Amino acid sequence: MKLFQAFRQRLPEHKYAINAALLGDTSLLPWSNLGYWQIGQQDYVAACQALADHLAATIHLNSKDKLLDLGCGQGASLLHWQQHYQVQYLAGVELQKTCVTKIQQHLPELNAIYHASFLRLKDIHFPHKFDAVLCLDAAYHNSVPSLLEQIVPVLNSKARIGFHHLVLSERWKTLNSFQKRKYQLLLKSADVNLSDLMPLGTLYECLDQFEFTDVQVEDLSESVFAGFARYVQQDLNSKKMVQSVKTSRLDEFKIQMTAKICRKLFEEGVVRYVQISAKAKH
Repeated sequence: MKLFQAFRQRLPEHKYAINAALLGDTSLLPWSNLGYWQIGQQDYVAACQALADHLAATIHLNSKDKLLDLGCGQGASLLHWQQHYQVQYLAGVELQKTCVTKIQQHLPELNAIYHASFLRLKDIHFPHKFDAVLCLDAAYHNSVPSLLEQIVPVLNSKARIGFHHLVLSERWKTLNSFQKRKYQLLLKSADVNLSDLMPLGTLYECLDQFEFTDVQVEDLSESVFAGFARYVQQDLNSKKMVQSVKTSRLDEFKIQMTAKICRKLFEEGVVRYVQISAKAKH
């Protein structure tokens, strides 16, 4: 759910803050991603877990891994890695201070949690290098090269990485300057810079330049964009869950607008949501 949370308005906490209870997760450490949805899926928590598991599966995450979770949000992914994967060493990096404080309170057995941007990993003195690095539904707020520049120095030999990003489809080339400007503004409202997005071929070249191998890129636009839009506009609205949760107009607006933008991006097909995994060469 981190996509499209940065509308240019006064926000109560942080521009990426989201009221997950409105979406159906009232736990102490809730999920906050767009989810991986199947037709008929109506459970937000299950969809979020599915997105996490789909990413973890591509890098074959296992209990022996030392794992770094970038942009770990409100802590649900950290708890998920602990409970379902029993990873050997688990650390998280999160920009929102309130989230870090909450994680410290409710996950005391966590090896480490750092209040920082994952674009400042070089400033963090990690006690270990990592076998796996995951960034669940958050990396597209920055460019792929800037992300990889930070990740590479913290990796063990043959380490695996997995993250989600946005790419420009072939349809981008057919747009005129006015249409491209509209996309620039739309993405900017979501705290995504158009200049940070690249075509699929350029993405592969970028990963190759950073000496990653076994690169896999999977288009999840239908399962993520269309799935989340369908959940909010059909299932969530019909249940009127917002009436049973303490909320604000801004909280509701952010979720409703996110759903509408997700539907627009999916239907127009110019910007695609992809899952990326790769292995460090050395």
